[in-house]
Amino acid sequence: MTRRRGLPRPGRALLSAVLATGLATGLAACGGWRDTSVSGTGVSGVGGNVIPVLTFPAEADNSVGGLANYNPLAAKPLVQTPFFYEPLIVRNNLSCTETPWLATKATWTGATTLTFDIRPGVRWSDGQPFTAQDVAFTFNLGKQYQAADKAGVWNDTFGAKASSVVAKGDQVVLTFSGPAVGKYEGIIKTPILPEHVYGKVGDPTKYIDKSPVGTGSFLVDSYNGRRLTLKRNPDYWQADKIKVAKIVLEGTYDAPSAALKLRAGQLDAYWGEIPNPQKTFVGADPRTNKFWYAPNGSTVLTTNTQKRPFSDERFREAISYAMDKDAMSLKATYGIMQPASQTGLKLPYQSSLLPSRDRAASAPLPYDVAKAGSLLDAAGYRKGSDGYRTEPDGSPLAVTFTVQAGFIDYQAMADVVAAGLNRIGVRTQVTATAPDSVDQAKKTGDFQMMFEFLYGGCDVARGLGAKLVSSQIPTKTDIFPNVQRWDDPATDAVVADLDKTAARSQQTTLAGRLVDTMLTQYPVTPLIYAPSRILYRTDKAQGWPSEQNPYANPSDDKLLILTHLTPAR
Repeated sequence: MTRRRGLPRPGRALLSAVLATGLATGLAACGGWRDTSVSGTGVSGVGGNVIPVLTFPAEADNSVGGLANYNPLAAKPLVQTPFFYEPLIVRNNLSCTETPWLATKATWTGATTLTFDIRPGVRWSDGQPFTAQDVAFTFNLGKQYQAADKAGVWNDTFGAKASSVVAKGDQVVLTFSGPAVGKYEGIIKTPILPEHVYGKVGDPTKYIDKSPVGTGSFLVDSYNGRRLTLKRNPDYWQADKIKVAKIVLEGTYDAPSAALKLRAGQLDAYWGEIPNPQKTFVGADPRTNKFWYAPNGSTVLTTNTQKRPFSDERFREAISYAMDKDAMSLKATYGIMQPASQTGLKLPYQSSLLPSRDRAASAPLPYDVAKAGSLLDAAGYRKGSDGYRTEPDGSPLAVTFTVQAGFIDYQAMADVVAAGLNRIGVRTQVTATAPDSVDQAKKTGDFQMMFEFLYGGCDVARGLGAKLVSSQIPTKTDIFPNVQRWDDPATDAVVADLDKTAARSQQTTLAGRLVDTMLTQYPVTPLIYAPSRILYRTDKAQGWPSEQNPYANPSDDKLLILTHLTPAR
């Protein structure tokens, strides 16, 4: 099996049956609107039912140097949000709900053929019609130019490579040489490009796209090297859902400056980290200042399962009960991010992926020092007169926790880990070292304990599966998700089967087997959920995603968020 690169965090195969849910909401309202001018905005708008302008941070860092390049295939495009070049389907990776976008439907035939029904009536911003041929063109670019194949359609990453991508009327058919369900996530989020523009530029990854011709909700208004202003596209295919007349993207901010800008109303939303947002932002004006840190994955206790004592699953189980997750949440996140479930799934949002028999066991493991001690006693890790334990063969037992120096939240959590282990008699010390050194340790396996990230997305093979499959053990040159070096043929077989089925019921059954592994063999121990953040103001716009209305992943689904914003009342 080819080694796979996992997702860093985020950022996974649904079928037509699942799409039906999203269709009910996503297919509505395809009529455009171009009407009255909006006072003060200088653009066509919708009378009083409009948000004149919203200001967000820039989406490119300072290294871009003022170069206007909107090419989504570029290493550093000026925007990350698909304001211009849209995807086929938007999937909320919290609930796994899909919203049809440029495709109205996706259908797997077996696990080797994926067919998209392409939305009719859509036009590019220069007036030319958007067609299935544009979609086929976009994916076929990756066949000729490997660097353009961001979804891995033409290689064997996350499934077999494609044998053809063809347009047939209003459909596009992707045929693969073998099971390829694991490619779905990358395919549906691929930005679709206009053939009549990008077909003339040669290598598309080297093209400087200064005048984007997209199907998207916004057009470039102006750019002066630091301030990018976008204006609403009056001919957008779902223009009646876009109530924002202008968007200003300007500035890169650290946490203190972002908090100041938000409090002053100079930013309307921010997606970066601001410690203790309740105090630093919401407290300044609870009526308008809000935040939501949604679970985007989990921070997991990662032990080297190929070295003693961590090769002993009884030891891994015991120390999992010595993790004071509530203390970690408080020290690292001011209590915002909740203790994570041992299942490896983001609960309760992904509870539909749990077999019913596992729902009762979905709660986070309790902090239970007495149970941890009893499990170690039973496994032969005896406590000496000094209060510390030895290996079952009587040899000394001491472990080192390696943490990235300067990662304040990680260091705070590492101290809690060490305190819990020392309390149950496992002599533990924390060693803070340069982040590059930690990365090197992940490649070589020269470590005992550290923190890692578990994505846990909708595509179980690519999320939890990638964390556990042996093909994802890091190499001397690359870091892959299976840093703990879990090597189990039974797990590999489950992940391989996940790549072969697009049926949700079968996926859930297979996911349950991975969950069983998490609950009984402790390959990693989830500690607290890792955040997907949004901090926002409600004095200009309402309809932001929230814990009460989690229609979008707050940091990943900005395109979807823009269709939900309405003027503040």
